[in-house]
Amino acid sequence: MLVTRSSETERQELLNVVIVGGGATGVEVAGALSEMKNYVLPKDYPDMPSSLMNIYLIEAGPRLLPAMSPPTSAHVEGFLRTMGVNVLLNKMVTDYQNHRVILKDGTQIATRTFIWVSGVAGETVGNLNPKYLGRGRRIVVDAYNQVEGLDGVFAIGDQCIMPEGDPRWKGGHPQLAQVAIQQGKLLARNLKALEKGKTLKPFRYKNLGAMATVGRNRAVAEFSEVKMAGFFAWFMWLIVHLRSILGIRNKSIVFLNWVWNYVSYAQSLRFIVYARKAKEVVDRQARLASQHWGNDLLSEGVDARKRD
Repeated sequence: MLVTRSSETERQELLNVVIVGGGATGVEVAGALSEMKNYVLPKDYPDMPSSLMNIYLIEAGPRLLPAMSPPTSAHVEGFLRTMGVNVLLNKMVTDYQNHRVILKDGTQIATRTFIWVSGVAGETVGNLNPKYLGRGRRIVVDAYNQVEGLDGVFAIGDQCIMPEGDPRWKGGHPQLAQVAIQQGKLLARNLKALEKGKTLKPFRYKNLGAMATVGRNRAVAEFSEVKMAGFFAWFMWLIVHLRSILGIRNKSIVFLNWVWNYVSYAQSLRFIVYARKAKEVVDRQARLASQHWGNDLLSEGVDARKRD
């Protein structure tokens, strides 16, 4: 984050952060920025009041993490509020102009850091008829990931939506990596079966669980009927992500970095702050820029000596 030293009003506008989207990404970004405010700002810039930095997490729905259970959403909201994040529920963002986030109720939030994590829309294929597109411009597919109405054309992952194919996921699957991975594996087997004239197998998404980390010792996790929140969920999140790292050497380096950061409170997140030019410098540059046919527009001292 780049911040300029200026008046208190300007600094507050520069330091305010607005995040739109109460999904896992929005929650994790809000938590990371809150830790930056609580640990980095007071240490690196003690002359800059941390109270000037306000973090807003805006969600149009009634709760955070709508893909998880209501108790889990309540845990996450409690964590964020404890960390100093302003959670705004049932608030819809309609516009952003003149460094102001405008809500549907007319409320405005001054900020120059506006982060949108409230979902994306698919990129349309130039020669694909719009009738094949569904919500979010995602391509509508059947239970076999075949584009409805087109033979031999398939789509998987975030680019497609399966509103009716999977009985347990009416309206479409969540846009998660596991959905794309499972669809890709099944489609590979179905394409082989198609060549051999065998029956295709419909896609059924198997939810392997969901996790979200909010900050130090704060996370939530859901695995089938098992739901966790707090330190144990945070520790489980570390284990799952450590396992996904390739190579023993890489795992060891990451683990040691985590241990050091946990013990020392050393954060890799940082602000970049530079001072504004002094008023006399700004005034001098303005005067020099306004001169016409001057002998030396870069040095006021030269002009002064010639006048003498």
